[in-house]
Amino acid sequence: MGFEELASLRDELVKQAAAEKSTQLQKKVDDKTPAKKTGKANTLVSSIGLLQKTFPLAFPKKPAAKLPLKIGIHRDILAHADQLGTDKNHLRTALKAWCWGHRYWDCLTEDAVRVDLQGNPAGQVTKADAEQASKLKAERRKRSEAAEALPTEHA
Repeated sequence: MGFEELASLRDELVKQAAAEKSTQLQKKVDDKTPAKKTGKANTLVSSIGLLQKTFPLAFPKKPAAKLPLKIGIHRDILAHADQLGTDKNHLRTALKAWCWGHRYWDCLTEDAVRVDLQGNPAGQVTKADAEQASKLKAERRKRSEAAEALPTEHA
């Protein structure tokens, strides 16, 4: 093999290495890019956003604390489904997600004022409701701790 052939082989290997490095860098960037939300997640987020935009006094945005909602508020929301231009099932799912978490359970303290869609007082949180919220938080915490205690498998 002559020097010219070795030089062309070296140039070819340099090009291949540069292409591989570029591919690896792009892969690292892609890995750090957050995954796009699925259709269900997008629908949920947009439905919650619609509730926050339409009824800001009942569905405050973070960092404001959530408020206890009126018992039966789902009927009021579903009555607005056509006006909001969205599917009733999407609204049900959004309301369930809104009310099924620590931020909502934290606001359910005994005698806290419940609000309607316009933010007007519509009842109070009972002792039983507050106890149920505490129980749900404790159960979720216990499940979370149990899941963390499980040994993880490595492939």
